[in-house]
Amino acid sequence: QVQLVESGGGLVQAGRSLRLSCAASGRIFSVNAMGWYRQAPGKQRELVAAITSGGSTNYADSVKGRFTISRDNAKNTVFLQMNSLKPEDTAVYYCNADVVRTVIPGFRQEANYWGQGTQVTVSS
Repeated sequence: QVQLVESGGGLVQAGRSLRLSCAASGRIFSVNAMGWYRQAPGKQRELVAAITSGGSTNYADSVKGRFTISRDNAKNTVFLQMNSLKPEDTAVYYCNADVVRTVIPGFRQEANYWGQGTQVTVSS
């Protein structure tokens, strides 16, 4: 199986920064797109940022200029640097990845995986 393990969440004052990390592990052959989503209480889960294996990025309008997504392909890890945090950024942040895993030698399967989520709370 494949696991995505997030870290780096916490409580921070408005205007400060946090950096989230998410590492994929398991019988991984390759990792394609990776991304971060968030879900605030009473709201739908929304895309925050995504990055392809080639490094192309996409951001939600609400975080452009403040958040930066990056990845370390050698370590199957994606990062989210969050600067100038606002109270409205408060949410559970989830890592997401399209992973090609080796099921048995010579047979691979691509599937989408989610991390368990990490809480980010921004106080005013």
